[in-house]
Amino acid sequence: VQLQASGGGLVQAGASLRLSCAASGLRKPFRNYALGWFRQAPGKGREFLAAVNWSDKYYGDSVKGRFTISRDNAENTVYLQMSNLKVEDTAVYYCAASENLYATRSQSQYKYWGQGTQVTVSS
Repeated sequence: VQLQASGGGLVQAGASLRLSCAASGLRKPFRNYALGWFRQAPGKGREFLAAVNWSDKYYGDSVKGRFTISRDNAENTVYLQMSNLKVEDTAVYYCAASENLYATRSQSQYKYWGQGTQVTVSS
């Protein structure tokens, strides 16, 4: 399974950005994977942002109300819509996939990871 994240870039505080993560080489239908987004800022650990399984969505406290996760099973793609971006959102953003549909916040639940896409928010 390969995950390709894209959509990162340099934006100003208050802007919006949408990240995409396309999956290929799947062992099962895409709808049978739980999907998550994480990020890692310089000098910090990897932080959970959002996850989606068949019908439920989960969010980290730092992004709840600003970020929205969605998936397109026909396109084998998961998205992260980010709004009202803050300087502290600057990080490398990673998408992840798990064959365990109960996977949510823990990194250890995800077997497959994308390469990361840089998001930089300027003041």
